[in-house]
Amino acid sequence: MNRAPGLSVRLKLTISYAGFLMLAAVLMLAAVWLVVLRYIPDGALYHMHPSWWFVVDRSDPLHGFGSIAVIVLTFMLVFGLLGGWLLAGRMLAPLQRVTDATRIAAGGSLSHRIRLEGRTDEFRELADAFDAMLARLEAHVGEQERFAANASHELRTPLAITRTMLEVARNDPNTEPGELVDRLHAVNARAIDLTEALLLLSRADRRAFSREHVDLSLIAEEAAENLLPFAEGRGLTIETSAEKASAIGSRALMLQMTMNLVHNAIVHNLPSEGAVWITTSTEPRWAVLTVENTGEKLSPQVAATLAEPFLRGTERVRTDHAGVGLGLAIVKSIAAAHDGTLALIARDQGGLRATVQLPQATRPPVRRRPVGTPSLAPPR
Repeated sequence: MNRAPGLSVRLKLTISYAGFLMLAAVLMLAAVWLVVLRYIPDGALYHMHPSWWFVVDRSDPLHGFGSIAVIVLTFMLVFGLLGGWLLAGRMLAPLQRVTDATRIAAGGSLSHRIRLEGRTDEFRELADAFDAMLARLEAHVGEQERFAANASHELRTPLAITRTMLEVARNDPNTEPGELVDRLHAVNARAIDLTEALLLLSRADRRAFSREHVDLSLIAEEAAENLLPFAEGRGLTIETSAEKASAIGSRALMLQMTMNLVHNAIVHNLPSEGAVWITTSTEPRWAVLTVENTGEKLSPQVAATLAEPFLRGTERVRTDHAGVGLGLAIVKSIAAAHDGTLALIARDQGGLRATVQLPQATRPPVRRRPVGTPSLAPPR
């Protein structure tokens, strides 16, 4: 933004300090003046000049007072300007450090921190808030860079496979067209799934959705009903314990979040006779959705990283439907977009417990015009 040049804050504070000091001095001298006038004989008033020349006219009985007043005011002005300049500089020094940190951050370095020492005041609160913002930005930028690198790698894989198959088919005239088409279809379907997952993740990150009251118990029952045939085909059971738990947000995104959790619990389960438990409940200020599943034992370290994009736990089993590696990342992003959290805990008996906490609906939602409506892609 182009702005006209103006006075610095330090100079404004200096002038303000000096002006206030001068005003105090004038009021003090005026009070003294009135006191002096009260005790001067009435006859002496006839010798007073009505103009400012009384300062240099020694015939005026108030000449001494006027000279002293001028000297005092001059001294107060100089002292106010110098003292105000020094005090303003000292008071604004923390703000200068914030400004320097802003310039460093604008240059691309987000690792710098102000770390302003001293007791809490307005400037230190500003510096602490700025440090916290830089920390969040640094973490977000790092996560986006990793995500972009992983997404590029994942998208490049199906394209490279497609190119390889086409080159083999072109060099081998005996290649069966039907087999080639089937393989290209499978690779293309994976690329489409990955693209849709990336779009859904982007929409959740931008919070581009309208908000309404959503009952998580109904969402859980719908997700269980939709994925029950898939679970039965793998010899698994789904048990639902749905207590009414109202939250505010996008019903479509919450359904996608729940289906991703249930799908993940089905895919990464025991080879047979496994189980999935879906429960909804309420806590003070929170609506809670929990999805647990049986499975192989996971270390706490592996469980804590499963929500990272494209990161799949190597200890997990049944990976023939493992998807594109964005299922739990989408869940985490949707929960964060609704000001909620996702917690992944390895069960002692094996398997995983995923708990989503969303703010409980206590007042009417704020209606916002949706930028885009996310499509319900198959959970991955």
